[in-house]
Amino acid sequence: MVNLGNLWQNLLASQAPLQSAMTGNATTMSGLATYTLPQLPYAYNALEPYISAQIMELHHSKHHQTYVTNLNNAIQAHVAAITSKDISAQIAQQPAIKFNGGGHINHSLFWKNLAPAETPETSYAEAAPSLAAEIEKTWGSFEGFKKAFNTALLGVQGSGWGWLVKESTSSGGRLRIITTKDQDPVVGGEVPVFGVDMWEHAYYLQYLNGKAAYVENIWKVINWKTAEERFQASWEDAFADLKALL
Repeated sequence: MVNLGNLWQNLLASQAPLQSAMTGNATTMSGLATYTLPQLPYAYNALEPYISAQIMELHHSKHHQTYVTNLNNAIQAHVAAITSKDISAQIAQQPAIKFNGGGHINHSLFWKNLAPAETPETSYAEAAPSLAAEIEKTWGSFEGFKKAFNTALLGVQGSGWGWLVKESTSSGGRLRIITTKDQDPVVGGEVPVFGVDMWEHAYYLQYLNGKAAYVENIWKVINWKTAEERFQASWEDAFADLKALL
């Protein structure tokens, strides 16, 4: 029996076989890891008027749930292929595991890096003093950072994500803005401080083709308290905390 697990580490090395111990919100049935949809830390209407309750409910209960369902199905098929020693079938499941596993990781992070507007968590300077200082050191000001981040978000072609990441200590621990394609997660030892979903399902029902308005309004509901915690953690500690989201 193959014991599957540690989805994050396997996506960090996406070509690696899926083996190791299970953690976080995944349960184990007959030795097979089963992932579940995490609960939101707020109500579906809590981010209004900037993100509508309709979008949040569909995004969480339908889109994220689909990634979880398809991930579990792909893992089952992968186990069956291992059991039958069908290498071609094992390889064939890797894209589905990467895509749906990335979707599960990215959305689990995304829900936690949002909070209702005008709450203490969304106060940039008060909730994230260390991160704010590093942002202003790197980009000169919050407005300079915001402009650079918005440019990256609006430059995403098709579907993808924009991220503020902290490099690994060995790479200097600097802040960078990056984008990832489709549902690719952040890899390479970088800590995802916070991310913004740029798939149409994250905004279209409310903003239609007005991506720029969505990008401008997302800043009203960024959870800077969570961002500060991720920024201050070592990669190892942050990785342990982020795995617990799954």
